Amino acid sequence: MSGAEPVVRVAGPGDVPAVCRFGEEHVPPHYTPLIGAEAAAAQVRDWWDEPSIGAAVAEGLVVVAEAGGQLLGVAQRGWFAGHHVVWKLYVHPDHRSQGLGSRLLDAVIRQLPNDAQRLRIEHFAANERAGAFYERVGFAVERIEPSPTGDPALAVVWRARRLDLQGGDQV
Repeated sequence: MSGAEPVVRVAGPGDVPAVCRFGEEHVPPHYTPLIGAEAAAAQVRDWWDEPSIGAAVAEGLVVVAEAGGQLLGVAQRGWFAGHHVVWKLYVHPDHRSQGLGSRLLDAVIRQLPNDAQRLRIEHFAANERAGAFYERVGFAVERIEPSPTGDPALAVVWRARRLDLQGGDQV
């Protein structure tokens, strides 16, 4: 990996293939021990395909972190059930615990409308590392949705963070 300082920016159309590759390369190794190979593969198939990533990039919903031409992290925001949501927040394993996740999250928050009051994020219950990070950056558990399969590892933990009315700072 490059020693250059990572730059966090809005993804452009030329980033779509690299974002898809990032998901293909990093999601299965991370999730397979947590939720199993089949569920990890489904994450890539359902959420990291070119049409989905391309549409999100076209709407300006994806931010990336890069250094020296290497993609180091990805975040994607969206809207669900009337709420602003972070759908993706991933950092290359070699660059975790260096503040890059917070920088990606801050970039997403800066994109929100000034009147946004809450931001939501979700993760699998088995992804305790993500849960601890979200807790540290101000996301509190709102609810836990049991998995349709009954597997507790696949339960979805929904968290929310209050935002001020000036465009994103935590209250």
